Amino acid sequence: MFELVTKLREKNPLVHNITNVVVTNFTANGLLSLGASPVMAYAKEEVEDMARISGALVLNIGTLSREEVEAMIMAGKAANEQGVPVVLDPVGAGATAFRTEMSKKILKEVKVSIIRGNAAEVANVAGEKWAIKGVDAGAGGGSTTELAEKVAKQFGSTIVITGEKDVISNGTATNEVSNGHPLLTKVTGTGCLLSSVIGAFAAIEKDLVKAATTAVSAYGIAAEKAARSAAEKGPGSFQIELIDHLSKIGEQDETFAKIKTIKE
Repeated sequence: MFELVTKLREKNPLVHNITNVVVTNFTANGLLSLGASPVMAYAKEEVEDMARISGALVLNIGTLSREEVEAMIMAGKAANEQGVPVVLDPVGAGATAFRTEMSKKILKEVKVSIIRGNAAEVANVAGEKWAIKGVDAGAGGGSTTELAEKVAKQFGSTIVITGEKDVISNGTATNEVSNGHPLLTKVTGTGCLLSSVIGAFAAIEKDLVKAATTAVSAYGIAAEKAARSAAEKGPGSFQIELIDHLSKIGEQDETFAKIKTIKE
């Protein structure tokens, strides 16, 4: 499965990100470190052209506005026309009516290949009830595996629900990944970067469950190594170490992968 890391570096896919202002620099550096080629293009005048020539399009509503959502939809439709996979990160969906409404609008107008979020975000875009505080998931009430499978069938998308254990499902095939480290929750933008990393793998692998599972596991392993390197320091050092370890992750790290097949 980790042969995809080598393939990603060989292909150096262009990943078009329309993401939030909090994480732009971190996302770009993380993608570069992994071996992808990031571009951050937001203007309506160019998003369609950029999406058409990209390997993947990542839409992140972290700091959204109506104008930005319009640009996302324009880019998404252009990506759909060219068969470019679209990843949606519905940051904070459920926290406000506006975020939920805009997430649903994007999903209605754009064929989204992968939705990546915590359980609360994924549940809320699907009309399910799940607690949320700010842009972070609160206590939920149900199985994330069942939620992922249900939402995958609802939207015809591959769903990635991240948390203590990550669930990836297209409604038929379902995997669980247990790699990662608690320090990921202490640095702003680690989830946003993961969505873009998933986009990079989707750009070079048509099996989106395999692409997303590899992305989540490899990213989690990089986080585990980064946490060990920054053990005596803290979240700031961890952020730097994460970018460093993303550049070193490779096929040799598949032995550290904690991937469980729930359904094939």
